[in-house]
Amino acid sequence: MTSEVQVWSGRPSQITNFGTYLVCLLISLTVVGAVVAIPYAFWQFLVAKYQVYELTTQRLKMHSGVLNKKTDELELYRVKDSRFEQPFFLRMFGLGNVVIVSSDATTPNLVIPAIANGSELREQLRTLVESRRDEKRVRVAEVE
Repeated sequence: MTSEVQVWSGRPSQITNFGTYLVCLLISLTVVGAVVAIPYAFWQFLVAKYQVYELTTQRLKMHSGVLNKKTDELELYRVKDSRFEQPFFLRMFGLGNVVIVSSDATTPNLVIPAIANGSELREQLRTLVESRRDEKRVRVAEVE
């Protein structure tokens, strides 16, 4: 049995909160609005900050939560497909989304949002998925 080694770790960019920050800025121009908008913007900052993705040689782990922590895992041999998406807004900042489709019951579709070097991560993921399938002797049968 091979040991599990961390290959990559990252979190979404705060640029995902750009719209929230902009709206909160406009609302906070009034004193009453600032009481609500500034704490809400700070909360959204914390939500993104504490969302961490970790890719190992065996699993993709998703850690999330500010007050209550949650860890979800996706075994790499369950990954069916992946793609890299780069919407115009994210492309302006050199960011993109890695979208993963899997046979996992709890995480059939997963998006790793707004990360730098997303195409490289997707290629790493593809290589690790194939390696893990070979180790586990798992084959994916495609039925049409």
